Amino acid sequence: MNASGSRAVPHREPQDETVPHRKGSAGERHDLRDAVVVGAGPTGLALAIALRQYALDVLIVDKAPGTKREARASVVWQRGLEALRDLGCAEAFLHRGLPLECGEFHVCGSPAGVQELSMPHTAFPCPVSIEQDDIERLLRARLRDLGPDVRWSSEAVALRPGHDSVGVDLRGPGGRVRTVEARWVVGCEGSHSLVRRSLGLTFDGTQRTGLQCLQLNARPDWSHPGTPHRTRIFVNHRITLITDPVPGGATRFYAFRPDPDPTVEGPPDVAEMTRLVASATGEETVRLEPTEPGWANRARFHDRIAPTLRGGRALLAGDSAHLWAPIGGRGLNTGLLGAHNLGWKLAAVHHGWCPDALLDTYTSEQRRTALDVMRAMRRNVLELPPGRAMLTALRLFLPTALRNRRAARRGALLLSDFGRHYRDSGLSGRRGARTGLRPGDRLPDFPLAGGQGGGLHGLLSYQHWSLLHIGGAEHHARHTERLRELTRPYALPLRHRSVSLRAEPDAPLPEGTVLLVRPDGHLALRVPELDHRSPAAYLDRWSARRPT
Repeated sequence: MNASGSRAVPHREPQDETVPHRKGSAGERHDLRDAVVVGAGPTGLALAIALRQYALDVLIVDKAPGTKREARASVVWQRGLEALRDLGCAEAFLHRGLPLECGEFHVCGSPAGVQELSMPHTAFPCPVSIEQDDIERLLRARLRDLGPDVRWSSEAVALRPGHDSVGVDLRGPGGRVRTVEARWVVGCEGSHSLVRRSLGLTFDGTQRTGLQCLQLNARPDWSHPGTPHRTRIFVNHRITLITDPVPGGATRFYAFRPDPDPTVEGPPDVAEMTRLVASATGEETVRLEPTEPGWANRARFHDRIAPTLRGGRALLAGDSAHLWAPIGGRGLNTGLLGAHNLGWKLAAVHHGWCPDALLDTYTSEQRRTALDVMRAMRRNVLELPPGRAMLTALRLFLPTALRNRRAARRGALLLSDFGRHYRDSGLSGRRGARTGLRPGDRLPDFPLAGGQGGGLHGLLSYQHWSLLHIGGAEHHARHTERLRELTRPYALPLRHRSVSLRAEPDAPLPEGTVLLVRPDGHLALRVPELDHRSPAAYLDRWSARRPT
């Protein structure tokens, strides 16, 4: 732990060693940008950072006059923190945020048990409570480390797709419209995305009727003492209340409840929110003192997704691509992880390291993830306001489920996003184990053996692929050298490592295993060391060859 109480982030290799000079040097049109990112919310900022780390000339624009000052989303889960580490800003998030160690459940006013939120084999065992205005401020600071700031008050008003570039018409503060040409355009501007509409894409789905979410940041006077690292979930008839501690000593109150009058608009006042808190907790006396600056919000929802996230040189990310009710805090995190997925793929195609088909795997992987999240949130009985039958079931069975270690593990795995995978992706090699760690899974940060110190993630980098030979003994040297020779003709950035893992029951990687790991930390291939054909076949499909 550092002096601020935040957990230190392990050292990782320099992030730019394997990135060649970007395209667009002398002789090309000076007004042609590598990429334009439309929308400077968390997803757009994260994507722009990822692309700049790969030396792309990125312009990020937003029609707003500056960074949002609203609290909005407030939890970054463990996998999201790993993505932020790859973007070079996780340490700042840990310093500013509060770690959340567990969730405490109450049903009909009575304690039902505790869900531990911590996870093993990661530098970030706990999620972090941090509000969106801080998230955007920290991401923007990292963006400025790598190049120019966001171009604010610049609204994208038209898209002009071409064969090898896209024209983006930008309207500035005085109403003047100018066109910027870019090799790639990514829409991260929200549910009313101009980029999506310009591609002629529908936004399939429906409005979620009968559900609203009311939010307020406040300091409560009630029977539950302030605990800075604990979320509380109160479930009662037709209402679920979630409380998260937020930096600065306040509490975020979320109330999910039916929507008896959809014509009521505007944020809840203190009186309405106090009644909801009392109803959810069963307490007769509750007082809420709103924070300054305040945050209150009433939200209704749509469940929608685009049929594809790509149209030629234009792509979609975040709420431009998919959205749903903010149950489980999944929207922010799915957007960040989508940017993390897209950034290295777009850079690899742009630099000519990989075929264009690599970008299509962004669509298949991210749409599958979004649809899985959407289905899970529709079945999230722990946050959706229950009727009497479901409430009775929760009273009977939730305490037992929370005491069951296997069930608790599954819950933490889902919340952390560590359980999400790309096993069905075309980018996941089919050979390897049928159980345990498989192609498409996130590679856990298994501890290294002997004097190597640290964990497996310290050997990875967002800037290159990694070929890991598990074993490290001298008798593996001939296989390692054979793999080096095999991969040398390929253009994609790739590093070889021979490593030994500390023997642990849940680290099922025997000596002699070879892992090909993507820049985003997901496993591409798992084969025995004697199998040299599978890595060669995989690289033949997904990598260009170096010029001879």
